[in-house]
Amino acid sequence: MVFEINTEIVAFVGMFLILIAFFLETQSIIHSKAPLYLLLMAIGSGLLAIRAYLIQEWAFLILEIAWFLTAMTGLIIRNNPSTEADLSDE
Repeated sequence: MVFEINTEIVAFVGMFLILIAFFLETQSIIHSKAPLYLLLMAIGSGLLAIRAYLIQEWAFLILEIAWFLTAMTGLIIRNNPSTEADLSDE
């Protein structure tokens, strides 16, 4: 029973972080490429991926891994000035 409660807490924290990011972006408070948005999405989807693995929800796990990797890629690109400069040349 304790294990189930812990996975629910992980799921709710992950969901809350993603919803905060989405709300802030839809209210034009932050941009979808802002580091805060990407960080909230990465942490939230990472937590949901852990939960999906623990409860063996494989399709949901793949989705959350994709979201996590996309957010992390965005963060890495934003924090690497040479990569960002390369992208602006295109």
